Amino acid sequence: MTVRSRLEQEEIQRLSPYAAKSAQTKGREFPISEDTVRTAFQRDRDRVIHSKAFRRLQFKTQVFLSPEGDHYRTRLTHTLEVAQVARTLARGLRLNEDLTEAIALAHDLGHTPFGHIGERTLSALNPGGFKHYEQSLRVVERLEGDGGLNLTFEVRNGIVNHSGSLSASTLEGQVVARSDRIAYINHDIDDALRAGIIKPGDLPGDALAVLGHSHGDRINTMITDILQESQDQPHIRMSGPVQAATDAMREFLFERVYQDNWRHAEEKKCDFILTQLFEHYSAHYLEMPDEYVRIAHEEGTVRAVCDYLASMTDRFAMRLFDRLFVPEAFTVI
Repeated sequence: MTVRSRLEQEEIQRLSPYAAKSAQTKGREFPISEDTVRTAFQRDRDRVIHSKAFRRLQFKTQVFLSPEGDHYRTRLTHTLEVAQVARTLARGLRLNEDLTEAIALAHDLGHTPFGHIGERTLSALNPGGFKHYEQSLRVVERLEGDGGLNLTFEVRNGIVNHSGSLSASTLEGQVVARSDRIAYINHDIDDALRAGIIKPGDLPGDALAVLGHSHGDRINTMITDILQESQDQPHIRMSGPVQAATDAMREFLFERVYQDNWRHAEEKKCDFILTQLFEHYSAHYLEMPDEYVRIAHEEGTVRAVCDYLASMTDRFAMRLFDRLFVPEAFTVI
């Protein structure tokens, strides 16, 4: 018996009847030989971690643009916090931790530079719109590596259904969607407090009374509530009071942090940079790297330019803008 076979048998014996089992995966788009050590979902997790798109997350904005300070979240640290919350929930609910982690680590691979500002800009520029979760799926199916990472159906389904009102077909995917919201609500409040954008007294009191007055207490309340409400159940949910308090905190963030005027000037700069790059490469697509030129020939220039811009880190986009549009200094001899 191989290590993989033993792990697959242990999953069937140990995990919840509602958990996804590695041996029962719906498979990959392109069949591959089985690994003797790792299960299918473990291989997916490893493929994500070793991808270039994953490494680029460290230089992509979460909320704060080029913050002065080392403690603000980036898209990578957000992803790691999502994975940590998701693993805790999966373990407590006896779900498949490897599948959960693979989805969590991949869920934002398609995010744009400059966070949701960049997503909004690309959505306006692209006649077909732009959604980061759809782009994350495109990264693992088409753009990363040599024609995609060839991940299992369950991971791909969790990636594209992690946001908003969408619902993944596995409980592991639904756990990641919950964990994403738990992570960003709590760490964006933490970062906004650190930046002085809000003060502790600004937070909605009714929600704090339910969730707790500290960062750790709020996360713990949300996690333990999901564990209590979802144990041995075919769903992932919160109780009514905790759900209402969580929604209130999220609404507060949108009103006071995400959509407030404190960063309007910086948002205009980011929008301008991406718009100029979009227009330039739409007119000069042959200047893009070869893989995007190939996409332009196969799927159209707009699709290729969106893929190229979405792949960029904040600092790469800014450097590219400088190189294309800012005159270089010169010396008169």
